[in-house]
Amino acid sequence: MAIVGVGVDVVDLARFERALDRTPRLVDRLFTADEQGLPLRSLASRFAAKEALLKALGETTGARWLDMRVVTGSDGNPDLVASGRVAEIMAQRGIGSLHVSLSHDAGVAIAFVVAES
Repeated sequence: MAIVGVGVDVVDLARFERALDRTPRLVDRLFTADEQGLPLRSLASRFAAKEALLKALGETTGARWLDMRVVTGSDGNPDLVASGRVAEIMAQRGIGSLHVSLSHDAGVAIAFVVAES
């Protein structure tokens, strides 16, 4: 196994909240049905995870926000699930597994993603 890509993203919670308040339909464009309804800090960390995944993939033409989903794994840790164009990009790049770490504190959310062959 080899690391194919790494991505990190930080989200300011206050700025993220203002964006969601200004554009309520943004939630439907960014998050799958099972992600919606979570607390703001959880949505922000999931958004950061999706941004970090796109950075780890590199080429992301045609990728959609709803092609990425953050779920809670059987071990209680977050996992990324890809579908659609994101899954196609992963297959093209030989990416077989994703590792994600999420955190939020002091008004920010952060995500770190490692893509591995």
